[in-house]
Amino acid sequence: MKFNILKHISFCIALAMPAMAIAANNVALSSDVFVERSVEKADGKTAVVLEQPTTVVPGDKLVFVVKYKNVGTTPATDFSVTNPLPKAVAFNGTSDGTEIVSVDGGRNWGPLSALKYTRENGEIRPALMSDVTHVKWKFNQSLSVGSEGKLVFRGTVK
Repeated sequence: MKFNILKHISFCIALAMPAMAIAANNVALSSDVFVERSVEKADGKTAVVLEQPTTVVPGDKLVFVVKYKNVGTTPATDFSVTNPLPKAVAFNGTSDGTEIVSVDGGRNWGPLSALKYTRENGEIRPALMSDVTHVKWKFNQSLSVGSEGKLVFRGTVK
């Protein structure tokens, strides 16, 4: 099955949008989504490149980049960034492994290894990466005025 990104722009927006950062801290967010592809170079070697998505198909690897910046006049303290995952994307982890996740739509949070997943039939099992519905980063240290950074996570189109 092939998805045309232009026809499914809401899909891309949902992929790219961080859901929440506490606004009182004046932390600005911006997001990008890339498709990770292997391409053969002229010398015959394979290189991994990030491309702007025009079409995605099941199995495509996506890289999400959420940039943050303190645009306020005071340090930002105790804020978090939460990003929902579209149902069409399976979570593959973050670049730094510091995230906490939810497998129930954001009701409960924790490291994946500590979470349980309840199937439709009521059976409970350990949560898997494919169960993740949201990813969250908590910033426990202050972010000085003008400081910025980025959060990176990966997913695969189901």
